[in-house]
Amino acid sequence: MTVTDAARESVEASLEQGSTKDGHLSFSHLNPPPTYDLADHPLPTGREEIWRFTPLKRLRGALDGEASEARLGRTTELPEGVTLTDITADRARELGELAPNDRPAALAVARAGGAVLLDVPTELETSEPVVLRLHGESADDLVYGHLVIKVGAFAKATIVLVHTGSARYVATTSVVVGDGAQVNVVSLQDWDDDAVHLGRDAIRVGRDASVKHTSISFGGDVVRMHANVEYDAPGGEAELLGLYFADAGQHLEHRLFADHNQPRTKSNVVYKGALQGDGAHTVWIGNVLIRKVAEGIETYEENRNLVLTDGCQADSVPNLEIETGEIEGAGHASATARFDDEQLFYLRSRGISDEEARRLVLHGFFQDLIRKVGIPSLEEKLTETVEAELAKNVLKGIA
Repeated sequence: MTVTDAARESVEASLEQGSTKDGHLSFSHLNPPPTYDLADHPLPTGREEIWRFTPLKRLRGALDGEASEARLGRTTELPEGVTLTDITADRARELGELAPNDRPAALAVARAGGAVLLDVPTELETSEPVVLRLHGESADDLVYGHLVIKVGAFAKATIVLVHTGSARYVATTSVVVGDGAQVNVVSLQDWDDDAVHLGRDAIRVGRDASVKHTSISFGGDVVRMHANVEYDAPGGEAELLGLYFADAGQHLEHRLFADHNQPRTKSNVVYKGALQGDGAHTVWIGNVLIRKVAEGIETYEENRNLVLTDGCQADSVPNLEIETGEIEGAGHASATARFDDEQLFYLRSRGISDEEARRLVLHGFFQDLIRKVGIPSLEEKLTETVEAELAKNVLKGIA
């Protein structure tokens, strides 16, 4: 891999911040090197490994880099002590955000005209979720977003990001978690059918801190979400969860990169998705790097897909790159299947209708993951949304 001087400078800066503790510039084939320089993130052709699943023509110029002043509408629910302020892109770097490792994130930083800082102060414990709702008005609008979420040491907070309406949205969100903090971040993509969303959520985990990140995608024409996590010090834990439901013609893509660059850290990934309708396409790429210094770590990643109708495609690619054998455990699992005929037969044999049997099987498939979201009101909404999605086709007997 050829690394430009700008890319190398960016990684050296990351080394100073504790991003890579190997003592040398180590790059993974699982993830491009981080850099703010747009020249190091060229316009993709579709032949690149990280872009080969994405329908580039359907992005409608979102990656071209054209300037835009358009913004999403914003409403907030901020518990006492939590603030939302505008900051410069330089200030975002100073706060310890992870440098962009793909073109959408680099574009968002370069074109957003600054960043927004959501600040949860040190030792603050919020009793209610922090909610940030972003709404687009038109798929003709190209919008860049740059958000930094800073959670102070020993703070406890739940943060919910909700995306609705329509736009071509290119965004990066950095979550910087202080030592000993506990944070639950939920990102809900509930766009209209014509929206495009290219997003990256990059998480830096402090010493003995705990992070849960949940990405939920239902709406949009093309949604491509990229979640990264790395560690500032030993003892950090990250749980990465995902739930998605693709209808006819939708492309929902979720990419993960857990960089175990510190010893005695943990990561656990569970993503579940369902597909129905002609042309429904989901992509899940799970990448885990265990660096040489990351002794005593634990990691596991799992992806399950349920194909409900003919004409769907689910791509699932788990990857592990291991540079040390001194670990507690590492593994992955991936499965794509149709309805379990034995489960359906069991339910039918007890007098349950075919329609209700399918609903119960799908309810069980998603419910254990929904319960992990940790926000009762949102869990109820997600259950209702799944029911509504199922009613479109499957509960009418199309399977």
